[in-house]
Parts: sequence; structure tokens; C-alpha cells
Amino acid sequence: MHLVKSIATGLLLTGSVLASAVPKPAPVAQAAKEHRHSAHKIAPKVFIVSMFKPEAAVWWNIPEFDLFAHNITVPGASPIYPDVYCTADYSICQLITGEGEINAAVTVSAVAFSPLFDLTHTYFLIAGIAGVNPKIATIGGVTFARYAVQVALQYEIDIRDLGPNYTSPYIPQGAYAPGQYPGSIYGTEVFEVNAELRSLAASFARTAQLADSETAKTYRAKYATENGIYTAGTQGPSIVECDVSTSDVYFSGTILDDVFDNTIEVLTNGTGVYCTTAQEDNATLEALLRAASHNRTDFSRIIVMRTASDFDRPHPGESAIENLLYADQGAFEPAVQNIYNAGIKVVEGILDGWNKTFAAGVKPSNYIGDEFGTLGGKADFGPGRTMALQEGNAMKKRGIAKRGRRL
Repeated sequence: MHLVKSIATGLLLTGSVLASAVPKPAPVAQAAKEHRHSAHKIAPKVFIVSMFKPEAAVWWNIPEFDLFAHNITVPGASPIYPDVYCTADYSICQLITGEGEINAAVTVSAVAFSPLFDLTHTYFLIAGIAGVNPKIATIGGVTFARYAVQVALQYEIDIRDLGPNYTSPYIPQGAYAPGQYPGSIYGTEVFEVNAELRSLAASFARTAQLADSETAKTYRAKYATENGIYTAGTQGPSIVECDVSTSDVYFSGTILDDVFDNTIEVLTNGTGVYCTTAQEDNATLEALLRAASHNRTDFSRIIVMRTASDFDRPHPGESAIENLLYADQGAFEPAVQNIYNAGIKVVEGILDGWNKTFAAGVKPSNYIGDEFGTLGGKADFGPGRTMALQEGNAMKKRGIAKRGRRL
């Protein structure tokens, strides 16, 4: 979830609808008991992953299916969102992670390792809002990622404490200057998902009619420049295949956006295209990857879809603080609505093509997984499995070599 002050206006306008859509808690215990004693595990074809209530509620009370048919309490899920919702035949389910990396990792792990579910053939649709880079896409638009990059997993020194030669407060861990490849790797920095599946999902979404607002149209027009650097940002909402950053730090402004744009380029060996900024995706993907390594999920069946609720940087003549906290960009409600508008086409595309295509799976031609090669294959980013594992030795890099006096 990447959300600015637009949540205030968005929730004021949509609050009554969201409140009325909250599922009733009564069936929860019954549903959990039912599946605790059942010989059959719940095996959804599609699992919608939402991060907070507005993203989730756009799927409720829709004509296509009823997610309130079953409420299933999952131990370890968010204390705010403890239930998984499923349709009557369990073909579609939804979980709400809670916002931020820790909430996402714990909730998704709880579901992925729950004995209630068989997720080995399930497609996960990560569907939330995000900030957007006007060089690549625009507010209200819908993006599908191949790479998710944890951009803030770096050293940070206040720029005022650095010398005049530094233009960034961030230095990759184990490196000595901005723009270098990290010398210390945790393994969650980059995930790559199925590019063929991404393109299929984007093709389904392109059949949707996307929502917009007059306020958003007016605001995006302010990104017009003589050199055309933000041309994409001035256009109407569309479907774009580009990549997502993950950071609990809610960054904004041209300087940091350029820093993290460069981070994505470095960490993906120049392949990734930064366009959206969110707070959960790498955490969700790490949980699903660990589950896949135990044959509980299929990592080739993940779609990362983000709709753009706000620009990640100001337009010319606007301050970063104005853009972040005060400007009415008019895109929160269209972005939330477009989760459904585009997402329903993806869900229907998978279900309609289940027997012909999706039951067997969509074979990726690209590498999928993390930097360590946990699921096998050779990553097309990073220094290679052997060196990545060596550089992932945190005790060597941090405990002994750099901080031995503290042991």
C-alpha cells in the first residue's frame, strides 16, 4: 500500500460503502471448524492478496462472485484482518495482509503454511494501490511487474553528514558508494516472477474500462514539460508492464525517486523498469517463495498488479512536501476502483481458461525466484548463486569483519 493524504478524502467519500460491506463474523468459527475436520483442503484457483480495507472492499458485493460465502479464521493472520474469505465453491479466495512488510510476511506465511489450504495450483493476484513514476506511467493506471525490488535495504547516512560529493544518503550494504552492487546480500532484495503470466494478465486487463476523475486529469496535465520527460504521466490511465519497489519507508520527491530508480537498475542488472512504489510486495513474495521451496505453492503462478493512486514526485514548480501531503491528485478512488476493473478481467481470464491453459500452469521462459536461486535455475540478476550465498553470510560481513569489537 502506498497512500498519501488522499486516503482522507477517499475514505470520507467511500467510508459508508466500505462499512456496509464488512463481512459478518458469525460464520467464522463454523467455517474453521468445518475445514478442520474435513478430509479435503481448500484449493482455490485464484487467491486475491489485498493489503488494507479499501483494496479489499472493492471485491466485496460484486456481481461476479461472493467472497462472503465462507469466512475462515487463520491462526497467524493479521489481528485486524484474521479471516480468509472464499466463494461458495472455494474457487476464489481473498486474504488481507495488513500494511507494511512485516504484516505482509507474517500473514502470507500463515496462510501459505496453513493445513487448511492446498495452494499448489493456486494463482496469487497481488492487487493493491501504489505511487507511480510519471516517466513510465500515470495516476489511475494499472501496472504489472516482473521484478519487485526492496530498495531501502541499504545503509543510510543523513545527507548533511556526507561530503559534497554525495548526492544520495543511501549506500548499498557491503558497498562503499552509491550505485555500487551490494557486497552484503540478504536474499530478499529482488524477486522475479513469471513474465509470460504477467503478459497474459496484462492482456486480460487491457479489455477493462478504467476509471478516472476530472481532478486527476487536471493534475496529471501539470506534468507536461518541454523535454517530455513526464509524457507518460500526462496520459490517461492504461495498462503498463513495469516494475515495483518495496519499502516501509514512505519515500517521495525527485531526489529519492531517482536514487531508488537507480537502485532497481543496479539490482536487476539494468533489466528492471521502476514505475511503482509500494510497501509489501517483496515480503509477500518471500513468504510465497519459502512456501514454494516446500512444495506448498507454485512460484510461477504469481501476478503482481498495482494501480497508481499518486505520483511519487512533484510536477515542475511544485514542492515535494506539497505533492506528498497537500495536493489533491484525484486518483485514490479511481486507483481503488481499477483494482476491480482490471483485476476482475484477470480473475475471469484465469477461470475461463482454466482447462485449456491455467490448470497445467503457464511455463515461464525467464528465471523466477530470488537472488539465492532457492527454487533452482540461474538468476538473470545479481552476482550469481555462489557469490550471492557467500555475500549473504551476514556473520562474515557484519558480525566479524565490520563489527568484531561488538561480539
